[in-house]
Amino acid sequence: MAAPSLLNWRRVSSFTGPVPRARHGHRAVAIRELMIIFGGGNEGIADELHVYNTVTNQWFLPAVRGDIPPGCAAHGFVCDGTRILVFGGMVEYGRYSNELYELQASRWLWKKVKPHPPSSGLPPCPRLGHSFSLYGNKCYLFGGLANESEDSNNNVPRYLNDFYELELQHGSGVVGWSIPVTKGIVPSPRESHTAVIYCKRDSGSPKMYVFGGMCGARLDDLWQLDLETMAWSKPETKGTVPLPRSLHTASIIGNKMYIFGGWVPHKGENIETSPHDCEWRCTSSFSYLNLDTAEWTTLVSDSQEDKKNSRPRPRAGHCAVAIGTRLYFWSGRDGYKKALNSQVCCKDLWYLDTEKPPAPSQVQLIKATTNSFHVKWDEVPTVEGYLLQLNTDLPYQAASSDSSAPPNMQGVRMDPHRQGSNSIVPNSISDTMNSAKSEHTAMKGASVKNKPDLKASTDSNAILHSSLATNASNHNSCVVDMLRKNEGPHTSANIGVLSSCLDLRTVIPETSVSSTVSSAQTMLMKHVHCLQLRSAV
Repeated sequence: MAAPSLLNWRRVSSFTGPVPRARHGHRAVAIRELMIIFGGGNEGIADELHVYNTVTNQWFLPAVRGDIPPGCAAHGFVCDGTRILVFGGMVEYGRYSNELYELQASRWLWKKVKPHPPSSGLPPCPRLGHSFSLYGNKCYLFGGLANESEDSNNNVPRYLNDFYELELQHGSGVVGWSIPVTKGIVPSPRESHTAVIYCKRDSGSPKMYVFGGMCGARLDDLWQLDLETMAWSKPETKGTVPLPRSLHTASIIGNKMYIFGGWVPHKGENIETSPHDCEWRCTSSFSYLNLDTAEWTTLVSDSQEDKKNSRPRPRAGHCAVAIGTRLYFWSGRDGYKKALNSQVCCKDLWYLDTEKPPAPSQVQLIKATTNSFHVKWDEVPTVEGYLLQLNTDLPYQAASSDSSAPPNMQGVRMDPHRQGSNSIVPNSISDTMNSAKSEHTAMKGASVKNKPDLKASTDSNAILHSSLATNASNHNSCVVDMLRKNEGPHTSANIGVLSSCLDLRTVIPETSVSSTVSSAQTMLMKHVHCLQLRSAV
């Protein structure tokens, strides 16, 4: 269980490409390392598709073609492999949609699809603020807000709690809508809620979890729908339930549902006696529900202040997307003054690693000579670098008693880049790292920025570590620091002397990059033993 003090939020401050304008009511999905954003509004509804590459920190606008949908906000947005589906949403003030579009992201090709209506009953009406969740070959639509008036300027809201199932064809296209017959008490009508689907490994019965939303007042209730029996229930939970909210996000990572942000009742408002919110405010509270134990855990409370701007500020209508065990949050509105009829949208992009990175795979010895070796390992998702520790079997005795001679080699570590007062990361970029300096640096090591495949000269055992970027203490060993995880599992270095007085340099992360660490002195080793891999955290 994580504690709030251990949360390591990171704001992405360095990126390239055309950054989308700030907005709210947009949606995002992930395809591998890509975060794909569509729609939303702020001084007009956005109709462009934006993509952010989380590996290269680059925004780009793909050249889409085909039946390009109109801009929309508060729509349904799901991803099935490389296919994305968009349903409904607000296309202009007071006018909502019930159209369905499909994007083949491998070709950036849009297509308007027309599913068959249900065998009994009407297809979904135009709506916004609904939930649209994918599991297997079916999408599940629940709730939302409709406009009963034919005049878009005379909005007559109607909250919905209808439930539809949309069957998909394999690869492309859809079959049609159906209206499943459900059991139990149905959740009350609502919009701007969240719905996620989770299936325990041992039970095999997928369940949809609906949380919060808006129906005149903010809601904090949790509902569960068994997708096999189609039975609704209201699970009993432990822990502190998050405040009633709407326009929040819910993201599944592992067995946890992470709830972030949203609109909550204004401070001082009596939730029990105020059925309709007169004022509301945004929150930056952050909680998760363990879906196996039904226990809530508060990671950032609603009252917890952030004077150092170390995490995302309060917001609603933002987007959140999980890539591996990392959560990304982008934009959203950070306030609304009803008296002034004005709002402010955030422009920032944040991410949070929800778990420690997994242990890397075993290091493989590719080639060894008397003065070098070549090792390789598999890439670890989300880590930003590696530390490879090389431990000698036999102590090396310095040939000279001169104080400037290198001390006994304690090893070489490779681990995700750590930021701290002792780190030395010059801005200079080079593919050669020279040591043999008489003075000892604060962090003793050589930094390499490319694929995790290392060549070095030492008779050693090696241990590869992966961890989150955290503050680091002094290392008594030489360090080869992989600064980025996108470089993949290949780097090579030719090390003459592995001393504790190596200067720190960086190498441009390219697909195939070799780095050379040289020294004025050399040390020949006769054997290179098997390399063992374990996690540093």
